[in-house]
Amino acid sequence: MNQQSAKLAAIANGEAISLNEIPFLELLDFQQTISSGVNRGQRVSALFGAATAEPELTFLYVVLADDEENHLHVGRTEVKGASFPSLTPHCPQVHLFEREIAEQFGLKAIGHPWFKPVRYCHSWTGRDAWERPAEAAIQPAVGDFYRVAGEQVHEVAVGPVHAGVIEPGHFRFQCHGEEVMHLEIALGFQHRGVEKALSGGPDARSLHLIETLAGDTTIGHTIAYAQIIEALSHTQKPVRAQALRGIALELERLANHVGDLGALAGDVGFLPTASFCGRIRGEFLNLTAYLCGNRFGRGLVQPGGVGFDLDQRGIEEMLRRIEILRKESSDAINLLWENQSVMARFEDTGRLAETLAVELGIVGPAGRASGLMRDVRYDHPSGIFRFAQMPISTYDSGDVFGRAYVRWMEIQQSIAFIVEQLKNLPAGKVRLLPGALQSETLAVALSEGWRGEICQVALTDAGGRFARYKIVDPSFHNWFALAQVLRNQEISDFPLCNKSFNLSYCGHDL
Repeated sequence: MNQQSAKLAAIANGEAISLNEIPFLELLDFQQTISSGVNRGQRVSALFGAATAEPELTFLYVVLADDEENHLHVGRTEVKGASFPSLTPHCPQVHLFEREIAEQFGLKAIGHPWFKPVRYCHSWTGRDAWERPAEAAIQPAVGDFYRVAGEQVHEVAVGPVHAGVIEPGHFRFQCHGEEVMHLEIALGFQHRGVEKALSGGPDARSLHLIETLAGDTTIGHTIAYAQIIEALSHTQKPVRAQALRGIALELERLANHVGDLGALAGDVGFLPTASFCGRIRGEFLNLTAYLCGNRFGRGLVQPGGVGFDLDQRGIEEMLRRIEILRKESSDAINLLWENQSVMARFEDTGRLAETLAVELGIVGPAGRASGLMRDVRYDHPSGIFRFAQMPISTYDSGDVFGRAYVRWMEIQQSIAFIVEQLKNLPAGKVRLLPGALQSETLAVALSEGWRGEICQVALTDAGGRFARYKIVDPSFHNWFALAQVLRNQEISDFPLCNKSFNLSYCGHDL
């Protein structure tokens, strides 16, 4: 283990550690340790603040993911007063985390290159890092947006109100003719306050809040939450429950990947795949409903296991349906790769270089499409993925085609995984009830949602309740990548690039 890594505590995915065992570093040493870890290939999975009994003292915690060693490194420091030196100029991965800390705890990140709110919400502590007047504390001023000046340069503003049922998000393009010079994305219009609402839990609302963090990623988020509770209560989940969770997670991936490929086809006017995939997506959602009664998987994953089981008849019915969907998906999606007009629009559009993907800490299919070998199911396996290894599907083009093709490869892997698990479903119970949670303990859980890595961290107080609950949706890592890939693209490429990432507004607006 590297000397810098040795300064942090190493734990595995889904494990807990006493707060007393988490190393305490001086602030500059803490930042140097993060920077050194990232330079060696580690990633910042989470960086967040936690309030203390002293109003002028704030703790900062970091979770670094070491994919090579399959470890998570945890450490902490403290900030006294209302400011701290920004690490962003030396480690771009933390740029949003530092802005979020400033927003929630009123701490100014001195030297941050683009210091502005993430979600435009009120500070948890009453301190305002931007010292805005009360009437301006929610919405940003126009002057907060970056602007390009010059002849033939113009600005295009889209949203936050969109047509249909799209959630609110603001996109501001600086263009020279049709070419995008800069895109700035402003989110946070929903002011959900989920992290704060989870404090004091777990209670009757906690699981419901987790299930609705990002409605299309119910399984991914609830698996992480269940692992947190199980780690804090020393609860062993039955093997059959682990397999059923894995099946549900891959069904969620299938529904969304198929839907995304259909939407990408629609964005370039290729209606055969768009039409077929729209229906097939619904059939995958129906398989989840067959498993638990809800198309999005609500009520399925419970701390200690799962809330539903399959009998032999149910297993055979799911196998029958998924075999039909395997063929239908293949027929519909392969039409894309065989059509030259589609390929002309997909290839070389919205390219994300591997070096930039590493620098920004990009996760999920977006990272794997740029050549990153990064997948929680493989690098930090938990549950059924400790026994049934999932290959990593990667591509190296980093463009819309790469992000689409990685989805297609993962569709095939997910179907094969589900079939194998259904044919070899272990016998036994599906749930054990958790006991009381450990006091003054930290637990970390990662799961590979269909968009990428989900990270959840819980800190408990002396009574075993949540003193702080931190959630990092994969969209939090990836929205900035969308802004980057639009540079030097035609503005008409935005819908296609946007859909190739298909990031979550509500998953970001916590």
